Parts: sequence; C-alpha cells; structure tokens
Amino acid sequence: MSYTIPAQTRIGHVHLKVSDIERSLRFYRDLLGFTVTQHYGSNAVFLSAGGYHHHIGLNTWYSKNAGPAPVHSAGLFHTAILVPTKKDLAIAMKRLSDSGYPLTGSAEHGVSLALYLDDPDGNGVELYWDRPEKEWPKDEEGHLMMYSEPLDMQELLNELKG
Repeated sequence: MSYTIPAQTRIGHVHLKVSDIERSLRFYRDLLGFTVTQHYGSNAVFLSAGGYHHHIGLNTWYSKNAGPAPVHSAGLFHTAILVPTKKDLAIAMKRLSDSGYPLTGSAEHGVSLALYLDDPDGNGVELYWDRPEKEWPKDEEGHLMMYSEPLDMQELLNELKG
C-alpha cells in the first residue's frame, strides 16, 4: 500500500553532536542569531528562532573535545536554515563577511539563493531564501527544474540598500 506523508509535514529541528558547547554557541547564537531557549545541564543547549521550543539542539554527550566527522563518510551533508526574505539572506551574508567567517560556497538554484559554510565542528550549514513558488523554474510539463549557478553576491547585497 502506498503512503504519502501529509503536505503540512515539516522538519522540526536538527540535533548536532558538537565538541565544545561554548564554541558552538558563538557560531549559532552570536553569529547566526539564534536564541537560547534552554540549557540542559552543561552538556546540551537548545536554540530557536522566534520562540519555538528549539530548531537546533547542540550536545557533547558523545563528542566532547572530539574532532570533526570524516568528510568522506555517511552522515549529515548539511543543515539548511530557511530565512524568510531575500533581505534576511543579505543581512546574514554581510554579518558573515564582516566577521571574517568563511563561506564554503554559494549558489543560485532557481528555486532559492544559498550560502554555504561549515560550523566550528565541520558540520555543513546552508543559509537560504526560497523564491515564491510561482517563480520556480519548470519545464513545459510543469516539472521542477532546479539548477546550480553562481550566486550574484553584489545583487544580493543590493537588498540592503534603501
């Protein structure tokens, strides 16, 4: 029997193993701007945007002072963080640039604009903005046609003007 998960289903949160809680907080809280909702002892913390119980969990239960996971192994490729507006993505890009935090890439995907970076433990992070669905590229039959092209960083930063 075929089953399709309900269309309203969303990914609620990501819970990451990190090697140092304070170092990870400097990234997720201080740089990206998430708010701490709860410390769970000294080995875990939960963060959110907008008061949700948590969008990101960080813990050192099995990973305190550990090195990053090998790049060429199975596991999470990246956590994708969807910002509500193109201007929000431009603000994030400027904050990263002003702090000297390196990007690992950027892309125009037709459906979205994306910035890629690694957190302090080497976990991939995508910060992205989705275009309105009516603007998504589709073929003659209505099938989605995503792609990966260079992101015009200056055009994105122009969102900060005016």
